[in-house]
Amino acid sequence: MITKVDIGLELSMAHDENERTNDKWKKLLMHVVSERVMRFPSLGWKTMWKVGSEDPRRVIHAFKVGLSLTLVSLLYLVEPVYDGIGQSAIWAVMTVVVVLEFTAGATLCKGLNRGLGTLLAGALAFLISYVGKTSGRIFQAIFIGASVFLIGAVATYVRFIPYIKKNYDYGVVIFLLTFNLITVSSYRVESVLKMAHDRIYAIAIGCAICLLMSILIFPNWSGEDLHNSTVYKLEGLAKSIEACVNEYFYGEIEATGGIKLPEDPIYRGYKAVLDSKSTDEILALHASWEPRHSRYCHRFPCHQYLKVGAILRQFGYTVVALHGCLRTEIQTPRSVRALFKDPCIRLAAEVSKVLIELSNSIRNRRHCSPEILSDHLHEALQDLNTAIKSQPRLFLGPKHKHNKIATAQVGQERKTLGFSISSVKTDSSALFDWKTKHSKETERKSLRTQLSKIAITSLEFSEALPFAAFASLLVETVAKLDLVIDEIEELGRLACFKEFRPDDEVVVICEEPRVDVLENHLPSHGVD
Repeated sequence: MITKVDIGLELSMAHDENERTNDKWKKLLMHVVSERVMRFPSLGWKTMWKVGSEDPRRVIHAFKVGLSLTLVSLLYLVEPVYDGIGQSAIWAVMTVVVVLEFTAGATLCKGLNRGLGTLLAGALAFLISYVGKTSGRIFQAIFIGASVFLIGAVATYVRFIPYIKKNYDYGVVIFLLTFNLITVSSYRVESVLKMAHDRIYAIAIGCAICLLMSILIFPNWSGEDLHNSTVYKLEGLAKSIEACVNEYFYGEIEATGGIKLPEDPIYRGYKAVLDSKSTDEILALHASWEPRHSRYCHRFPCHQYLKVGAILRQFGYTVVALHGCLRTEIQTPRSVRALFKDPCIRLAAEVSKVLIELSNSIRNRRHCSPEILSDHLHEALQDLNTAIKSQPRLFLGPKHKHNKIATAQVGQERKTLGFSISSVKTDSSALFDWKTKHSKETERKSLRTQLSKIAITSLEFSEALPFAAFASLLVETVAKLDLVIDEIEELGRLACFKEFRPDDEVVVICEEPRVDVLENHLPSHGVD
């Protein structure tokens, strides 16, 4: 019999146990939180150092933004001297924050869009305000409402035009915001002219400071980023091809279902090429706004860089397929691969050498060597062709004894499969018996799977088929080299690259690609 005293003791002990457990968890939680808080300064410093070391231009850009904001803020301090400037300081600060971008081209694009949109919106708003004030108060309200609706709908529809969306989308947005601000305010605010004057004044001050910082003080050019990005893409493709062939003949090949791991050096090499379309278009757009800042004031051929990027993406698709041969379920035995190892490795090395030479010619802004497609590349291609022709048994597959046995097994399985399918179709009772139907479907699926495996193993040349695909893709990279060379030669002609001289020292450089230039673009969403 359990007494009330025992029950009270048990409850007290349970309560104490719960308190001890809660205290234990609280102490553990406080320990974890305090440990993370102590590690936060060190982690933050390491992160900031890593971001700056990846691209030192980020540090310079941060310095320029801080200096620009300081100059604008000083305008507020001189308000007693220059009347009206201090009232515009807030708008100028907002303009600097929104307009000042990482590269000069992006700053010019945003600044000119912002200024043009503000001027057009101000002029149109004053015109509508003047027409509305010549009539009565009620008509003015109706006229302003109709104007806001019509201009807002038309400006929004214009944003869908591809050319406007590509070049002037930001300007149209600023036009809409400024137009509505001035037009609606003019109905109740008498000093709308002064407000518009301050806003335009602030835009002019902010844009002038942004342009001064972007163009004259350690400028970052979008054209240079696009130029360097093209160099790194060529080097990445060269690395991928050579690494892919080396892994095919020397590495351990495992079927992973085509999964490309991020740490795979082959994947890293061509990933930047495949993902470069949007980045190249943004950089080319911003580069088209930049002034001619080269030594000889040559026009920057941004459209040709886009064509080179498109050709490199087509070349990259072949490298992706070549990489996929390392991840197929059916692999050529290592003994068969060894027969073609030397010509394939030599061919891949020659293709890689051509790509590196192309990247060096763009980096040094000179034309390619006339002997870029040397006799060594053609000799390597001929050696591969000779090696394949020397092994006709692997690709023609003569009949052998085990092949005949396997063929007989395939015929027997086909007969069995035909019988099972016909029995399923003619047996009406199976339509009402789900279990029987399910078992027959399972049997049919297993027969089909077994049939496919036997059919594959019965083909003697199936062992050489994966290598045939690999060799075909490797030869395809050689065929696409001509297209790449033609576009880069055209780029050199439009960009006025210097001529190649035989005494030029050709240095093969294959650097690690710089951090993605798109990460340096700071999307700004300011309040206008």
